[in-house]
Amino acid sequence: MSQAFFVTGTDTEIGKTTIAAGLLHAARSVGLSTAAAKPVASGCVATAEGLRNDDALALLAQCSLALDYAEVNPFAFAPAIAPHLAAREAGVELSVAQLLPTVQRVLQRGADFSLVEGAGGWRVPLTGAENLSDLAVALNLPVVLVVGVRLGCINHAVLSMEAIERDGLRVAGWVANIVDAQTSRLEENLATLAERLAAPCLGRVPRLPQATAEAVAAHLDLRPLGVAL
Repeated sequence: MSQAFFVTGTDTEIGKTTIAAGLLHAARSVGLSTAAAKPVASGCVATAEGLRNDDALALLAQCSLALDYAEVNPFAFAPAIAPHLAAREAGVELSVAQLLPTVQRVLQRGADFSLVEGAGGWRVPLTGAENLSDLAVALNLPVVLVVGVRLGCINHAVLSMEAIERDGLRVAGWVANIVDAQTSRLEENLATLAERLAAPCLGRVPRLPQATAEAVAAHLDLRPLGVAL
């Protein structure tokens, strides 16, 4: 049975892609086929093949299905700024109507386990009044929330979950990604997150010397997502 999830985070630079790649690796390691999409990415590098984004490449590396880069990341922009600003500078109008079919084509490939990764947090703007969260709503996918564990993360996590649920989507699970290993009262903060977030925790990922997809996968559990292992 094919399953797909939308991956969002409590902020930017909190390890969404690191966790998403780990989840994909965990699925592959138990024999599931995998696919992923990161429909919008800024901070891309010019190559002979065109603009490339490190996060999108990391996801592509964990896809067992043969996907082209453009399928995974159809909208790539060079400036490392908010996607809607980067798109505006490039003369591109980002909208749910544009993004939706590109993601649906990846999901229609029918991988056992597919992920769609957003950009930044839940309320990243697109064009006009639209947000990237509107794409998740249009796809009607359950959400995996990556919590960047550091000072202030409880507020960010609770507000993010409230917004996701208010938009009518289910948080299928959350991941504690410890971005600041020196976080004061770490265990107490993690316990509070577990109390306040009404969804299963898929894992607690420590600061790793090398945050490879394989190393991250060792700290994750797909079973709360209902993935058949």
